[in-house]
Amino acid sequence: MEVKKDILISAKNLKKEFCMGEASQTIFENLSLDIYKGDFTVIMGASGAGKSTLMYSLSGMDRPTEGSIIFSGREITKYNDDKLAVFRRENCGFVFQQIYLLEKMSLMDNVLTAGALCKNNKKEVIQRAKELFELVNIPTVTQRKFSTQVSGGEAQRAGIVRAIINNPKVVFADEPTGALNSNNSEAVLNVFTKIHKEGQSIIMVTHDKKTALRGNRILYIKDGQIFGDCCLENYSEDDKDREKKLDEFLTEMGW
Repeated sequence: MEVKKDILISAKNLKKEFCMGEASQTIFENLSLDIYKGDFTVIMGASGAGKSTLMYSLSGMDRPTEGSIIFSGREITKYNDDKLAVFRRENCGFVFQQIYLLEKMSLMDNVLTAGALCKNNKKEVIQRAKELFELVNIPTVTQRKFSTQVSGGEAQRAGIVRAIINNPKVVFADEPTGALNSNNSEAVLNVFTKIHKEGQSIIMVTHDKKTALRGNRILYIKDGQIFGDCCLENYSEDDKDREKKLDEFLTEMGW
């Protein structure tokens, strides 16, 4: 029997339009979808399809032109900029292709600074940071280094620690392995798999099939709509049919 999942984010009739002088471009229109708690949701689509724009709209980083977004029971599309900024800080974690760690701070200090923004107990933040760095296999000696002194994979894993230090309801990731080599990409994807298995909800944008395989739900955006929705089991290296199922889905989508 299928287990009913709790809806974490519900988007209704979204429209996103960019205006450039007298010209305008509609990225998506009348788009509706639900994101479920505990899912690792992957958004795919052709270049320019609106993958990142949709993700940023769901997170409150961008505003849709029309429509509503209910995030954890609150309609964030009604929030002003200040209230929206506080909401994002308390409920969202972000991982980008460009890591954006502060270069004059150590990896640990980057994480502790993010933890302090939510006014958490300093000792608790330090302890959680240590536990998370251990989770992502970054030793103490590396935690003391600057982002310019470590590999791209280590910096991105530190970026994930920064994103989850405040126990966000959702981690939003935009092409998080796009600038990494294959070994570093694998290490970063393993971290996403770990935190998902521990219950973290994740929404990730990617154009890479290998990255998409880590998700348990694949949404395909095309012509301004959710064109396809593919459900997979939680990731397992032993799941031999996983890649075949995703290949068949992506072929059907015209990917």
